[in-house]
Amino acid sequence: MWLRTSRFADVEALATATLTLGPDASAFYDLGWAQSATGRPRLALESYEQALRLYREVDDHGNEAATLNNIGHVYDRLGDRQQALTYYRQALPIAREVGDRAGEAATLNNIGLVYGGLGDRQQALTYYRQALPIRGEVGDRAGEAATLNNIGLVYGGLGDRQQALTYYRQALPIRREVGDRAGEAVTLNNIGLVYGGLGDRQQALTYYRQALPIRREVGDRAGEAVTRYNIAMIHRGEGDLDKAIGELELVVDLDRQAGHPDLASDTAMLEQVRQERVIAQRPDPGPGQG
Repeated sequence: MWLRTSRFADVEALATATLTLGPDASAFYDLGWAQSATGRPRLALESYEQALRLYREVDDHGNEAATLNNIGHVYDRLGDRQQALTYYRQALPIAREVGDRAGEAATLNNIGLVYGGLGDRQQALTYYRQALPIRGEVGDRAGEAATLNNIGLVYGGLGDRQQALTYYRQALPIRREVGDRAGEAVTLNNIGLVYGGLGDRQQALTYYRQALPIRREVGDRAGEAVTRYNIAMIHRGEGDLDKAIGELELVVDLDRQAGHPDLASDTAMLEQVRQERVIAQRPDPGPGQG
C-alpha cells in the first residue's frame, strides 16, 4: 500500500525490519523498489536479485516475471538499455504464460520506454498502445497514467507539443487521484519541459516548482536532479547565471549521491555556465579599446 503512494522511506524501514527475521522474497522485492525509486539503483539491483533467486526456488513464476521486469527498469534508468531489454524479454512470456495481464502491460510499457530512449519513437508508441488498453481492462489506474505520460513523452520528442500536453493532462489527474506522488512529479516536470520548448519560461518554472518539492518529499534524488537541471536551464536562458550555477551545483551533488549516469555531462554543463558567467562579467572595453 505504501509503495502505491510513494511512501518509500516507510517501505524501506518495514522491508528492512522484515529481513531481520530471515530471507523473504517479497521484502527484498519491496526494498528494491524503494531503493530504485529513491535513486540507489545498484542497491536496488542487489535486492531484486535476492528476490529473484527466492521466487525461482519456489517456482513463483508470476513474481519472477515482476522482478525481472523491475530489474530491467533499473538497467534502463542506468542507461544500459540492451541489458534492460534482455530482462524485459525474459519477463514478458512468463507474464503471458501465467495470465498476469497487469504484469504483461507493465512490461510492454517498459519496453516502450527502452525504445523511446533509443530514439525509436514509432516502436515505443507500438508498445505503449499495446499496454494502454490492458491497463484500462484490469483497472490499473496508476499504470494507465504512467503509459499516458509516456505517450506524451513520445509526442514531445516528435515535436508535437500540443499532443504531448493532451496526454500529460490526462495522466496528471489520475496520478493525483491514486496518490502516486512520484508519478505526479514526473508528469509535472514533463509539462514544464513542454512549456519550456514553447518558449513560455515562466509557465515552465511554475510546473518545475510544483514538481521539485514532491521529488524531495518522496526522496527521488535522481528525479530531483532532473528537475533542478531544467530549472537551471530556464535561469540560464533568462541570463541569470548565478541562479543557474546554484542549481547546477546541487544537480552535480545529487548525481553523485544517486550514481546518476548524467554526472559527467551535468558537471560539464556546470563548468560551461561558470565560463559564461566569467565572460559576462568582463568589463566592456568600449569603442577603440582592447
